[in-house]
Amino acid sequence: MASAIGSCSLKANYQGGIPKWRSPRAAVIPNFHLPMRSYEVKNRTNVDDIKSLRLITAIKTPYLPDGRFDLEAYDALVNMQIEDGVEGVIVGGTTGEGQLMSWDEHIMLIGHTVNCFGGSIKVIGNTGSNSTREAIHATEQGFAVGMHAALHINPYYGKTSIEGLISHFNNVLPMGPTIIYNVPSRTGQDIPPHAIYRVAQSTNLAGIKECVGNERVEEYTNNGIVVWSGNDDQAHDSRWDYRATGVISVTSNLVPGLMRKLMFGGKNESLNSKVLPLIEWLFEEPNPIGLNTALAQLGVVRPVFRLPYVPLPLAKRVEFVNIVKALGRENFIGDKDVRVLDDDEFVLIDRY
Repeated sequence: MASAIGSCSLKANYQGGIPKWRSPRAAVIPNFHLPMRSYEVKNRTNVDDIKSLRLITAIKTPYLPDGRFDLEAYDALVNMQIEDGVEGVIVGGTTGEGQLMSWDEHIMLIGHTVNCFGGSIKVIGNTGSNSTREAIHATEQGFAVGMHAALHINPYYGKTSIEGLISHFNNVLPMGPTIIYNVPSRTGQDIPPHAIYRVAQSTNLAGIKECVGNERVEEYTNNGIVVWSGNDDQAHDSRWDYRATGVISVTSNLVPGLMRKLMFGGKNESLNSKVLPLIEWLFEEPNPIGLNTALAQLGVVRPVFRLPYVPLPLAKRVEFVNIVKALGRENFIGDKDVRVLDDDEFVLIDRY
């Protein structure tokens, strides 16, 4: 044991029999760090390829009864998105419950999605954090495993100043194509346009996922900023009346073909009005509660919830079945009959 220690850090000075310790070289190099640089990515993507996407799904993460990822169900979900014309997926976003994942799980799922589907769909990893250090590290890892772009939220809960917010974004933008996500209802802080205009000096800014509303969407489009609606109920009007590029959607998990028609097929008030009851149902409780319940009742994922999310109550589960019948089961993903699940069919996981 003594010889092993001596071999790495002890240099014996036997004059007087007292060994002299020398610090390992790495320990005296300031800020010793070997980050993964953006040029090391597997699938380098031009930011214009991200700017052109009209329909991006914030994809659901399904679970096994023990709380681990159900990758078989996940792969089937992503494949159904591709088949119905979705152009990109957000992996590990709020809808995908990235907030309930470890970073190891998070980066693994991004890498898995790239390896399985990266040639058919753009993979946008949610690597944002309220810690700049975490956001930098996760984004380095995300690009290293091949994601095409990053999604970054502004620091939440422990909010910073506008100058701090700008500095936060400026430290993650150099790594690759980036979408900034503004959702004040979750973060408690709006990202004002004047802050976006400053970070837009980076050529890596693909655009903004904007949840404030269509007036903000129009302000950005008038000033040459690419913007996706973050509100499914406003997405049709955002696209055709306010010149949004498209939508980053929750609803497209369920009806990707219909959402594609709304984004690609021209203004269609009739179809939009038919889809709105589903959208309203999905967001009566905080997302992703409604989506998780819906996908389970369609039989495309197991009825497993990671707490603190719990399924919608029975009356709402019945209401969903009626919505599916009214809109047409053929418009929803999966091939099983929709049904009302009983309370005891749901599995709630507290340790995962």
